[in-house]
Amino acid sequence: MSWLSNIFSSGPKVDLTELVKNGAQIIDVRTRQEFAGGHIRNSVNIPLNELSSQLKKIKKEKPVITCCASGMRSGSARSILQSHGYEVYNGGGWNSLEKNLGG
Repeated sequence: MSWLSNIFSSGPKVDLTELVKNGAQIIDVRTRQEFAGGHIRNSVNIPLNELSSQLKKIKKEKPVITCCASGMRSGSARSILQSHGYEVYNGGGWNSLEKNLGG
């Protein structure tokens, strides 16, 4: 797998709805302004440029699903979190993720 597809892929195919039901955390890495314009209920907003300094806000014992506007920033966030030992799935764009979660 190329490094580019590794960054932007969501990883192994998993049931994100099932992960959320079992306590997965949804981390929205868009800006505060974007988040204020709409977001998934119970998601946590940590803008991508603040992610490395805000790791303490994310529980390491629970899976993490990252999302953003299109999937690009959430792919980068996934890589950052994985490098710190988190189990992470790229949920892509928040709007489509919300629809897939039945929200």
